[in-house]
Amino acid sequence: MVACGFDLNFQYVLPGWEGSATDARVLQNALARPDPLVVPRGRYYLVDGGYANQPGFLAPYQTTRYHLTDFRRKNPVNSREVLNKMHSQARNAMERAFGILKNRFGILKTAPPYDIHVQIDIVIACCVLHNFIRMNGGHTFDEELLEDHLDDVNSNEENDLNSALASTNEAGTSRMCRFL
Repeated sequence: MVACGFDLNFQYVLPGWEGSATDARVLQNALARPDPLVVPRGRYYLVDGGYANQPGFLAPYQTTRYHLTDFRRKNPVNSREVLNKMHSQARNAMERAFGILKNRFGILKTAPPYDIHVQIDIVIACCVLHNFIRMNGGHTFDEELLEDHLDDVNSNEENDLNSALASTNEAGTSRMCRFL
């Protein structure tokens, strides 16, 4: 499980769970750990439909159109669809961050033949390095191409939303180093 900001930096990383673990179980563990996932006051993390709405976490409406491609053919027709469309646009930052991370660190594209503890360390190290590179302006040429491509895909819809929601650099948002 990871939490990501609109600046495409990873704010919290909790690797090591089996794929069969439910999203709710992983989240509850992240909230109950000695070094827990903390939701900044007055903020929400957007979560996918596998999670339930709870304080600090906002899931999309179930059984309502959600994916951006669904809205290209027909605009939202009610408030639930409007929320789901905005939710999907905002969660696109997470997909962009994962795309950049996997492009930058190819070892994350497949399951490496290492012990699970080493795999966990690899994931954390890659996320920390990703954040360090981004915070120090070290964007690579490939990353810029990927970001430009992803921006083009959703530029009109996403830019307005990102501007409205982009204040992620407040105290409590950078949690990565606490895992080292």
